[in-house]
Amino acid sequence: MAYRILKYSVLLQKYRTPILIASCGGVFAAKMFYHVFPDSSYRQLYQAWHKGEPVTLSDKLQTVFQQVLKDFGVSSPGNFSAFASFGFHPVGAGVPWLPAGAQIGIPANFNSTVDDSGGITNRHIFINGKTVEWDSDVGAALKESLMFSSEAQKFAIAREVARLQSGGPVLNAAVAPVCLSGVWVYSVVLKHVFSLHSGPLLYRGVVNVVALGLGAVSYLLTSDAVGQWIDSVSDTRAARVSRDYAKGGVEFYDKILSRNRTLRTLMGQKGETMYAPSGNLFPAHLLQMKHTPYTSRRDGIISMLNKEKVS
Repeated sequence: MAYRILKYSVLLQKYRTPILIASCGGVFAAKMFYHVFPDSSYRQLYQAWHKGEPVTLSDKLQTVFQQVLKDFGVSSPGNFSAFASFGFHPVGAGVPWLPAGAQIGIPANFNSTVDDSGGITNRHIFINGKTVEWDSDVGAALKESLMFSSEAQKFAIAREVARLQSGGPVLNAAVAPVCLSGVWVYSVVLKHVFSLHSGPLLYRGVVNVVALGLGAVSYLLTSDAVGQWIDSVSDTRAARVSRDYAKGGVEFYDKILSRNRTLRTLMGQKGETMYAPSGNLFPAHLLQMKHTPYTSRRDGIISMLNKEKVS
């Protein structure tokens, strides 16, 4: 048994560079797969369906989408396409400069207005096994939080355009292979510091485990930092399109916070573990936020408006 471990250790040491390159390349490719082929992967996952047929995006939302691309100054609008998605706010995947382009999903509730809430009330939402009654006080509050003005809708779509156009998926995908490379760097440095390159196998194994732990912590912290930076840049670029877009951004995040507070009430104990009283999502765990607080994103746009950084 010890001989086999030693044999594998020698092989890993001999071919560590090609193994590291192959591993990093594989991780990056896995992270990028659905962004390289968004039509056959991401879109199939988020596509809205009705009676066994994919829902077609309404002409109204197609017009809004094209207007956002125009307002945002997208030089190649043909690289972006929209589809009807499930959920309550836009989602997106893809890289605009790749052949498959980028796909942005727009939910049905974006068809709703104060006078016509059909995109919301004609849907059944089950929470804790019960259907939400839209005529109840809580149901009315949830319905109100799902209806956005034209400006808020445009901002929500524009932030997805900004995120994809700025290469957000590529940056997110690069975090894992960089941190995987970091594991090797940690291992080499620790072995050098403690003079373990030719030391006992057990000690080198302990150092490798420590390096893996440091790599995991680095991944959690770095992915958080990169994700929050991308969120900030996307919000800023979308808000700078115009003052109306910025005001729409404030409304958009206010409505999300209101929705989450309502869901916190509807979902009972489970809702209290998912959503803070403010409407923000609780961190995934101690070392990872996973989501930039919605209050921070809203306040950032308010600050831009107050400082007149948008025209």
